[in-house]
Amino acid sequence: MLDNNEENVEKTVETNEVLVNEVAEVKVDEPIVVEEVLEENPKAAELEVTASVEKAVDKAQDEVNTEKIVATDYAILSLEELVQELQNTLSNNPVNKIKDQIEVIKSAFNIKFGALLAEKKKVFLEEGGNVIDFQFTSSVKGDYNTLLSDYKKQRDAHYNAIDKQMNDNLDKRVQVIEGLKSLIENADANTMYKEFRVLQDTWRSIGAVSKTRYNDTWKTYHHHVERFYDLLHLSNDFRDLDFKNNLEEKLKIILKAEALAASTDVNEAFKELQELHKIWKEDIGPVSKDVREDVWQKFSAITKEIHDKRHEHFRDMKSKYQDIIALKLAVIERFNAYDTSNNKTHKDWQNSIVETEKLRQEYFNAGKLPYAKSEEVWQKFKTATKKFNSSKNHFYKDEKSEQQENLKKKIALIEIAESLKESEDWEVATEGMKKIQADWKKIGHVPRKFSDDIWNKFKAACNSYFDRYHDQKNSVSKEQQANVDAKKAFLETLKEEKEHTKESVLDAIKTWQELGQLPRDVRYLEGKFNKQIDRLLEGLSLDKKEVAMLKFTHVIDGLFVNEDFRKLDSEQLFIRKKMDEVVKEMQQLENNLGFFSNAKDDNPLVLNVKNSVNEFKEDLKIWKEKLSYLRKLDY
Repeated sequence: MLDNNEENVEKTVETNEVLVNEVAEVKVDEPIVVEEVLEENPKAAELEVTASVEKAVDKAQDEVNTEKIVATDYAILSLEELVQELQNTLSNNPVNKIKDQIEVIKSAFNIKFGALLAEKKKVFLEEGGNVIDFQFTSSVKGDYNTLLSDYKKQRDAHYNAIDKQMNDNLDKRVQVIEGLKSLIENADANTMYKEFRVLQDTWRSIGAVSKTRYNDTWKTYHHHVERFYDLLHLSNDFRDLDFKNNLEEKLKIILKAEALAASTDVNEAFKELQELHKIWKEDIGPVSKDVREDVWQKFSAITKEIHDKRHEHFRDMKSKYQDIIALKLAVIERFNAYDTSNNKTHKDWQNSIVETEKLRQEYFNAGKLPYAKSEEVWQKFKTATKKFNSSKNHFYKDEKSEQQENLKKKIALIEIAESLKESEDWEVATEGMKKIQADWKKIGHVPRKFSDDIWNKFKAACNSYFDRYHDQKNSVSKEQQANVDAKKAFLETLKEEKEHTKESVLDAIKTWQELGQLPRDVRYLEGKFNKQIDRLLEGLSLDKKEVAMLKFTHVIDGLFVNEDFRKLDSEQLFIRKKMDEVVKEMQQLENNLGFFSNAKDDNPLVLNVKNSVNEFKEDLKIWKEKLSYLRKLDY
């Protein structure tokens, strides 16, 4: 949730925008009339500022937000899908426009994750675990927390920037007011009007201020403007000149309003009309009394014309709602008629899920409706989907008995694996282990709550046997012991040497490899040698990329010589994972740059983000080169 300061900032920003609802009718019963008050009493004018429009627009926007959120039934999405939805929402929308949608996603995720956590805890306790020892980690929860943290940082940065800008604007407005006071107190008939116009132009150029301070500063400013006009009235020439200039500006506004009345985009015309009213009210002073009423009536008449066109536009939209409703009801009818009676297998149901998902998309693509019109149709759609989901759940409930049989079969294989894992009859036990591994793959699904547990037990038994199997194959021979002694001596010699070059380090690596392979139980010497080589490389005047590649190729060559192909495969997987992480980090930073589209290139924050992107690009080049080196190995 936003804190009070952020809520004030958000409300102020919304106050300065005119939001036009594309799908709901916004009624403005009367034209916006502010100038009549301004002409007679500037201090009271703010009481008449588009109150009816703001209320109608707020209502329309609420309906749009509700429709958007209703259109996605987050309750049926998985945790992974909710995280993806959160990612899409953050990536594709301004951070100040997504608070409601984020809250709905958060609520759905917390409910689903809470249920998962409760299920895991229940299983843990049923298996004899102590509640104080219960722990559950989830990568999807980590991704969710990261995205939520990013959202909060972006949101806070956005509103802090707005808050700072509004405070700066407030200071500027106060300076203009002080300038007005000084102008009035030190009036010079020859220069005061020119100085006043400069202050007026400065005031008009200042952006929005906090809603809580807007009225006070506006009243104070216009109070002193009124004082100036009282002083100015002492000079008819200045007064008449000001009236003339104001009349010219208001006539220009009337011409602009006439152009808006001819526009075919009624929503955009309505939005721009509000801006013209703001200029008329705040930026332009009074005109002479003999033309005041006539000018205002022209502007008011055009305003009414634009409002009437807009009302007609929404009446036309209302007629289209019935077409949208008809399309949605047709989809619901097809959903209700969807036949699942021939679904006999898991594959059948997966195909049906794909087909019904297409129907769901048809429903949403049919168009949007205001909440008042969409709720009844939406409830019918939910009923239809529940009918399908009920049949699907019934099928998978019946499958549970088969899964229980599969569970018994897999437990039996675990018992065989446990009996073989300590065997010394290597030939018979190895064949037996390979057979039960093949049998395991042929058995179908087991209940999800047991899946991880039995797999871990089976894998542990198999790994235990094959670790022993490989250990006995790698037992130390006399020849291998000679290799061990030679490498230990060489390692000590390498530690004693103080000065090294790139060539001497490469020679040391070559010598180490030529000394032969090490038995498995003394492979720790490889680690010591690798650390020593790393220290020597870091002490040389080489660039980051060259050092990284020398370290990497040294380790990989050692694994290749020792025929440790499993570690080589693991190294490939690790590199691919790091490349994915680097790409994601780069994409996140580049997305963040989008929030600074108006910032200058020399902005420190922008420069910092760009530098980080460049660093990640360099890292990515190194990871790609490492992967390329691995792929060239013939194993």
